[in-house]
Amino acid sequence: MAQRRSLAIPCGVPVLAISFLACVAAGLELSVNNHAADFTLSTELGPPISLSCLVHNSSQAEELLWYRGDGQVRLKDGNKVNISSICISPVNESDNGVTFTCKLARDKAVQVSVILDVQFPPRLSGEETLHVEEDKDVTLTCNSKSNPQAQTTWYKNNHSLTLQQNRHELYQTSEVFQLSIKKVQKSDNGTYTCMVESPLGNGTRHFHLIVEDKKPVFPKEAVIAAAVVVTITILFGIAARKDKFFKVW
Repeated sequence: MAQRRSLAIPCGVPVLAISFLACVAAGLELSVNNHAADFTLSTELGPPISLSCLVHNSSQAEELLWYRGDGQVRLKDGNKVNISSICISPVNESDNGVTFTCKLARDKAVQVSVILDVQFPPRLSGEETLHVEEDKDVTLTCNSKSNPQAQTTWYKNNHSLTLQQNRHELYQTSEVFQLSIKKVQKSDNGTYTCMVESPLGNGTRHFHLIVEDKKPVFPKEAVIAAAVVVTITILFGIAARKDKFFKVW
């Protein structure tokens, strides 16, 4: 019986092939909008922006991938090999701080990232009327986003508000601006204005604070006692009328 001969493959061949591919991938470079390293792109609201990724030092077709944050961007077939572009249109506030990354498909360590710095002014307007009982606490809240972050100033009746210790408290984040007033008094009546200012513009919101008289508080025990007295009086009245009715008949 003839013996089946196996095809002998030198062990060094696949190792060399893998090493060669690794060297090729290691020599590749990507650039996005002519930047070979990660960068920040400043832009404004509205107009679209284009990001173009290009493969350098490649002797073959290389597939490219785009990511928005952790999510992969779907690309058309003709927009994947050696050069790939994406368009963000229109640019809006939710794009601020988002990272777009172009990666080499067969070696995702080869990549370039772009962080969008979308600049926009604060958007704040309108007015609100608040009715608060005397000796109660009240909080005035302005919600406004902007980039760069805006600075806030509070006014009362068109004059800078003088903050009183233990009565006024300020709270601020990148999107929320609050003024709290503890145990409001009649002297707190007036129009309060929240003004947010940034290099790109300003915004204001007005609060008309009306402090109402403190409502009288009756002791619970006194209310219950009064209700009992009224009930007993009514019952005695009914009983008296009943006796009179039977005497007549």
